Amino acid sequence: MTDEQSILHWFNDVLRFMRAGKLARWADVLPEQLTAILHDNEHGDQQRWLNALAQLPALEHVQADLNAHDIKLSAPELTAAQSDALHQGLRGLMPWRKGPFQFFDTFIDTEWRSDWKWDRVSPHIAPLQNRVVLDVGCGSGYHMWRMLGAGAARVIGIDPSRLFLMQFQAYKQYLEAAQGHVGADLLPLKMEDVPANLKAFDTVFSMGVLYHRQSPIDHLRELKEALRPGGELVLETLVIDGPLGDVLMPEDRYAVMRNVWFIPSPETLLLWCRRVGFKNARIVDLNQTSIEEQRATDWMRFNSLPDFLDPNDHNKTAEGYPAPLRAVVVAEA
Repeated sequence: MTDEQSILHWFNDVLRFMRAGKLARWADVLPEQLTAILHDNEHGDQQRWLNALAQLPALEHVQADLNAHDIKLSAPELTAAQSDALHQGLRGLMPWRKGPFQFFDTFIDTEWRSDWKWDRVSPHIAPLQNRVVLDVGCGSGYHMWRMLGAGAARVIGIDPSRLFLMQFQAYKQYLEAAQGHVGADLLPLKMEDVPANLKAFDTVFSMGVLYHRQSPIDHLRELKEALRPGGELVLETLVIDGPLGDVLMPEDRYAVMRNVWFIPSPETLLLWCRRVGFKNARIVDLNQTSIEEQRATDWMRFNSLPDFLDPNDHNKTAEGYPAPLRAVVVAEA
């Protein structure tokens, strides 16, 4: 079996799930989408990451806690050889940006304290029990595991990063050892690859994506079309202080990020949601990102938020714009 075939094998279960329900139209095109991405856009580091995955030791009597802040995996005491193989395999999947994770005796202190974001978001959303969820821009899947821990029936994440897919699979293989079947899958796709007007998901999350889109209105429309009537949108994005109508479009970079396009005021963001047809759109949380929540660690050794802010005033970015302020919007389709 080739590496491409091995990766495609990871998606057999989600294809069966899709074909049996409202996502059948996506299942008709998904194999072709995945084959094209994996074959035509093979990543230069893919073999190294697959080797790192293969290095992770098989373990017995695995247990998992998806409601712990570090979504803990545990097992009877590892041997020194197992512990070393685990640590080296996980190191081979660096950098780790979203988390944290506790892989048995190895703690991965990720760049982002994604558990803090989950704690801000989760009290304000409809219960996820038995829901089918789409997580757009899911990263390595940390929030997907928290959604599954909250009772979601199925979670499908999309993110084009091949490294995030490998990190997701590292956790999933151990969760399968603990629980058997696992109803979560990460597809290495973009939102544009999701068929239009599916009207299939009970909840759609889009966290940290909107400001990267050249057309935020199109992104909001895509999210709405993925939801069933009455389904819930959970949107987290950058905003600026200001009245209705205010929008910041950076001259070039924002907090050193190249691909930031539009940062609206909260009221402008709510207007965008209403204009595409969302109902009862409301801001449920506003939070300025701190250097404790996003920072370099031993598992992500590149520059991070402290390097992206004005060193003399953390209320400004390095370019002089307002520092990252994040809003969480909840609305219904």
